[in-house]
Amino acid sequence: MQNNFFDTRIEILKGVGAARALLLNTELQIFTYADLIQYYPFRYEDRTKFHTIADLYEGMEVAQIKGRLHFMEKMGEGHKARLTAQFSDGTGTMELTWFQGVSFLEKKLRPSSEYVIYGKPAFFQGRPQMQHPEMELLNPANEKGGYFQPVYGLTEKLKKRYIDSKVIAMMQRNLLDISYSQIRETLPENIRQKFRLIEKKDAVYNIHLPMSEAWLHQARRRLKFEELFYNQLRLIKQKLNRRTDYKGQVFKSTTLVTEFYKNHLPFDLTNAQKRVIKEIFEDMKSGKQMNRLLQGDVGSGKTIVAFICMLLAISNGCQACIIAPTEILADQHYQGLKDFADSLGIKIDKLTGSVRKKARVGIHEGLLDGSLSILVGTHAILEDIVQFQNLGFVVIDEQHRFGVAQRAKLWEKNSVIHPHILVMTATPIPRTLAMTLYGDLDVSIIDELPKGRKPIKTVHRYDSHRLNVFGFMRDEIKKGRQVYVVYPLIEESEKLDYKYLADGYESIVRAFPEYHISIVHGKMKPADKDFEMQRFIKKETQIMVATTVIEVGVNVPNASIMVIESAERFGLSQLHQLRGRVGRGAEQSYCILMTDVKLSKDTRIRLETMVRTTDGFEIADVDLQLRGPGDLSGTQQSGVIDLLIADLAKDGEILRVARECATAILEEDHDLDLPQNAMVKEQIEQQKANASNWARIS
Repeated sequence: MQNNFFDTRIEILKGVGAARALLLNTELQIFTYADLIQYYPFRYEDRTKFHTIADLYEGMEVAQIKGRLHFMEKMGEGHKARLTAQFSDGTGTMELTWFQGVSFLEKKLRPSSEYVIYGKPAFFQGRPQMQHPEMELLNPANEKGGYFQPVYGLTEKLKKRYIDSKVIAMMQRNLLDISYSQIRETLPENIRQKFRLIEKKDAVYNIHLPMSEAWLHQARRRLKFEELFYNQLRLIKQKLNRRTDYKGQVFKSTTLVTEFYKNHLPFDLTNAQKRVIKEIFEDMKSGKQMNRLLQGDVGSGKTIVAFICMLLAISNGCQACIIAPTEILADQHYQGLKDFADSLGIKIDKLTGSVRKKARVGIHEGLLDGSLSILVGTHAILEDIVQFQNLGFVVIDEQHRFGVAQRAKLWEKNSVIHPHILVMTATPIPRTLAMTLYGDLDVSIIDELPKGRKPIKTVHRYDSHRLNVFGFMRDEIKKGRQVYVVYPLIEESEKLDYKYLADGYESIVRAFPEYHISIVHGKMKPADKDFEMQRFIKKETQIMVATTVIEVGVNVPNASIMVIESAERFGLSQLHQLRGRVGRGAEQSYCILMTDVKLSKDTRIRLETMVRTTDGFEIADVDLQLRGPGDLSGTQQSGVIDLLIADLAKDGEILRVARECATAILEEDHDLDLPQNAMVKEQIEQQKANASNWARIS
């Protein structure tokens, strides 16, 4: 064994061996004792009680029964073979059936022997039966029941090699037998007492082999708290370090901001916008480098807030830039801000991949001599050749499209003193996810729509209502409005029987011969795509048929209807983003969700949520409950995926308490030098080198 017990390779563990170890390495990335013991079950089967055959009823989820196996019979041959048996317990008889592993079971099962069976009961013509039950010979260890069977995540390859949850539980039992005393405590006594948390070794034991439901509850609670506590400690420490380690340019002059408010602002700001601007101004004059996340629904007015903050930077002799993920969005920002900049005599320009070389030279010169104050662009801004005289303020739009390394490149555009950073997103992030994804950022929220905007009315319609929907579209077009029709796929797929774009375009052309129609999709050349977009913006076409490329980046106030075909194919956040493309003007706007009649339970929840509310944060919370955090907001680059046991969709209260605890400790003892924090400091030092999850054993 190596110096650290938990670094020991798993092949030497009883019940593993070289062949199984190789499978665990490749299939589950389990290499050491630490990897195995931290491979937690994702659910448990309650084996604490027995049912009788007489107790069984229609719709019962699972049942565990003690009884005797009677005669068995094999029927059919080859892949059509099946095995049936009679099973009785004194209260009744039921039929057991197997369609797989028939030859193996024929040899293994012993008629006239007593077994414990476990599975989902069903009924045929009033008689109980069970398909593919788990079978275990009755013995002194299982005849009383009384335990929770852990269920572990498995792959098909593991199952084919007979490594199932029971085998992994056996490995965990063997490991816990030799490692229980080696599991060191990682939370100080005062924290454990305050929150009534059990010891680490008892938590690890009971997460794998719970002695009772109460022990399982306490084990989960302890391990989730610890994981989230160290996660928050790391993020809060980063935030505090940034405030002390990174100086920011001090912006005190508000000359341009005042002039803009007095003479050029075409509408009143909402109270939410005013509040956010105040929060950003406080950061910019503090002398500390700002890193702030600005959340706000589509159309809530984030861009004008960003522009006003740019004016503060320019008033103080600095330059500003805004970077967007697509040329369409960059162009929208540029067009939207140019009139404001021109009215103030501020030079603004745009840099994207399609800007010609000659124009680029002028942009580079303007940035270096300071005559160009605002640069709007895409990833092209990140190129090394793009250098500023004095970059003081950076806006990153739709932040989840940019990685950490790309954000760092923008930081380095001013090596003398790092620019202030404002990260904007129109994807509302649930509070629990924001705490974990962006716990090191300060967060501002615009939770109010501009005055005069009417909430979008959303309805769900089935394909059978299509003629009515077409009639409604025609009525709106006659009023001078425009319509989006969005499809999920570009090409027909044999596997997915959904409307696809080409077919959809043809059906719209047939249904609306009197109107002009645009088509836009991701496979078009940028110039062609832009041409079609511009036709729609100029009202030369009345209907735009598109894929989700219009999810971000088109602002057409005259478009009042969004029809989403095969809406069951889209996630909640995507539906919400698409809906946000309408409702940009003062007229009433509508979103129509078209689906087939056959829908899953989750899909119905998604559609009902869309119809019920336009609140992006409520929608984001439902989305988190349905999907989990793994595929939201680019979590893979942020360390959230590293969580071993905590569930951000369900553990919001534990996260809140853990964050408060971590904050209190760091505010009192930033460097963790006090004696009561020695254990926390030791845990952090041990983990710094190789893992972002400081709750790990090793």
